[in-house]
Amino acid sequence: MNLIPSRFLSVIATAGALLVAGPAMLQPAFAKPSPDGFADLAARLLPGVVNIASTQVIKGNADQGPEIPSFPPGSPMERFFKDFMDKQRRPNGPGGQGAPQEGRKSQSLGSGFVIDTAGYVVTNNHVIDGADQINVILQDNTTIKAKLVGRDEKVDIALLKIETNHPLVAVPFGDSDKGRVGDWVIAIGNPFGLGGTVTAGIVSARSRNIGQGSYDDFIQTDAAINQGNSGGPLFNMDGEVIGINTAIYSRSGGSIGLGFSIPSNQAKNVVMQLKDFGRTRRGWLGVKIQQVTPDIAESLGLKEPTGAMIASADENGPAAMAKVQGGDIILKFNGTDVKEMRTLPRVVAETPIGKQVPVVLWRDGKERTVQVTVGELPDDAKPVLASTNSQDKPQGARPVELAGMGLKLSPITDEARERFQIAADQKGVLITDVAAGSNAAEKGLKPGDVIVEVQQEEVKTPSDITDRIERFRKANRRSVLMLVQTGDGLHWVPLSLAQGKAQGG
Repeated sequence: MNLIPSRFLSVIATAGALLVAGPAMLQPAFAKPSPDGFADLAARLLPGVVNIASTQVIKGNADQGPEIPSFPPGSPMERFFKDFMDKQRRPNGPGGQGAPQEGRKSQSLGSGFVIDTAGYVVTNNHVIDGADQINVILQDNTTIKAKLVGRDEKVDIALLKIETNHPLVAVPFGDSDKGRVGDWVIAIGNPFGLGGTVTAGIVSARSRNIGQGSYDDFIQTDAAINQGNSGGPLFNMDGEVIGINTAIYSRSGGSIGLGFSIPSNQAKNVVMQLKDFGRTRRGWLGVKIQQVTPDIAESLGLKEPTGAMIASADENGPAAMAKVQGGDIILKFNGTDVKEMRTLPRVVAETPIGKQVPVVLWRDGKERTVQVTVGELPDDAKPVLASTNSQDKPQGARPVELAGMGLKLSPITDEARERFQIAADQKGVLITDVAAGSNAAEKGLKPGDVIVEVQQEEVKTPSDITDRIERFRKANRRSVLMLVQTGDGLHWVPLSLAQGKAQGG
């Protein structure tokens, strides 16, 4: 069998398809040849990448110690590690007996990179979190004590400062937005404490959400990233940092080709603020948002599910001051298209505080633009993303059934407020029962939730809801949009309009 270089496979496959299917097919995409090697680039960049060694004094019961790695029960490796850990916990002496050692030191190893020859070093927050002492180790093994300038837990970035007469080499940030899936990249770091390790791969995906927080926007790469690479740089072929290696997906703890890096365009803003203020000052709108689903888009007359839907707006927040309200969909913020919900928190956070920006909304079936003055995110700000889950509560009484929708409703009485722990000022219609397997159950509605609006109109009684539903059924609408107050806050829920009429229950 003849082996074919992998870079030609897509060209051959595409060309073959063209011969079979004819000229209507897409033209073949010719891949650039792979680089002859990375040696010159690595030699230039290695001096700018550092190892980070942090030390933490663990107080309390030192007998607990670190956890023994998982090995087959009774195996030699299990016994070896158990004996080793026991020795670490007890002083030297006949039989190894004695009182536990207090103030045991725990060490953590990671990576970082110099961004300024004045001595500024970037790494991950989790590399130095809780450290009593931080050392930066240069490529020539020079060890320099570092001080923490500032850190950001939300995006896992820390900025360090070292004072030294030793000549430093800085590496520049690049534009991560220019990186494309398939581009070559190299990672340099300190995997497993080995130091100065170079690995190569490609950009596997962009804008990955790995569940770390509201600002997830990771670059995914198959360049080998292991424990100890955290905080190290991901370089493009121009020698620019386009990412900070932060996390891996692995069942074994080693690289399986799923590494994740914080994009440089997100990191640059955070690093600049840590340098200037010692903390990150983020832009703030004062809203809770949720994803626009196809059902929601159809209910509001949008051609496609796009944007971020406002579940609620803080009464004194910047958005509310600009007359942004629950049920609005933000399509564009300060010139940036909001294609999906998670785009909004990131672009708002990166907007200068106090800046007035245009916000394009979808409201009442058409676009409108409002001017919003961006505020500063408070330290105690609640999560931006609205939950779509509610909490179980007892079942109510005297319901009105929405036939075909799996819901039973009742007014909010004083008895109901006490039974379902509903706030005294809460308005709307109480959900007392949700049929198992119904569309309402699938959307997370539960007894004790309160319907506040239907199709962006307030409702006060069950009949308000039944009247609106019948009206939309007669108009042949496929779904109706409800604003629901749950134990987790307000969120919008689109429900299918199955045929049926309301009945007394």
